[in-house]
Amino acid sequence: MILQNKQARLFLFLGGFFIANALIAEFIGVKIFSLEQSFGFLPLSLNLFGIDDLSFNLTAGVLLWPVVFVMTDVINEYYGKKGVRILSFMAVVLILYAFFMFFLAIRLVPADFWSTSHISPSLSQESQEAIRSKVSDYNYAFRLVYGQGMWIIVGSLIAFLIGQLLDVLIFHRIKKYTGEKMIWLRATGSTLVSQFVDSFVVLFVAFYIGAGWSIKLVLAIGFVNYIYKFIMAIVLTPLIYLAHNLIERYLGPELAEKLKKEALATD
Repeated sequence: MILQNKQARLFLFLGGFFIANALIAEFIGVKIFSLEQSFGFLPLSLNLFGIDDLSFNLTAGVLLWPVVFVMTDVINEYYGKKGVRILSFMAVVLILYAFFMFFLAIRLVPADFWSTSHISPSLSQESQEAIRSKVSDYNYAFRLVYGQGMWIIVGSLIAFLIGQLLDVLIFHRIKKYTGEKMIWLRATGSTLVSQFVDSFVVLFVAFYIGAGWSIKLVLAIGFVNYIYKFIMAIVLTPLIYLAHNLIERYLGPELAEKLKKEALATD
């Protein structure tokens, strides 16, 4: 039975976690947060490409995209380009499916009681009124959260696919030269390059083409986003070694070595 196969079980676990993170990152990406203020600091005021007052105002999706790219490198190590490609295209199809279902859900006529269903009747009248004042139109709030613009969806998916394919290519090029040594170089190095491209592709498609931003604004915000991604790629490097250690212990040295050789030989 396939579920009795260790490498199949591992692929299902890694693949499920990879796709779940990609889906969640897409959906929470509608929220823009201030990184500095989240840690209690005043926003920075950077100047790049003639654009003033830039700070780390980031999409909430950046919390998970670095994890997705770490997972890409781990899957790449043991299942090769084919494994990553299968999961990447599955993630894109499932994200599109989810957005289509959101599109349908948004257009459903809400039940009369739904607009106040989030307010507990046990609360005082004053508390109920305070909640109503915060969410005066529950259906409209639902539409704002789940109804991302077409260009943003298209841009993020194109950037995701390009980033994944580039990450895989660079990872294996480095591994062919270094062998089993320097895991950090092939994992973090491929992530740094792919995330650099990803940072600008999503903005170019979603906002330069889709919203008419200037190229200077795209470059400025792209570099601010990449600074964060660069730092996170470095910070998360120890997680790659931890993941390798756990997988090697689970598979055993012989099976782990067999999978790595097959992953490199079939690409």
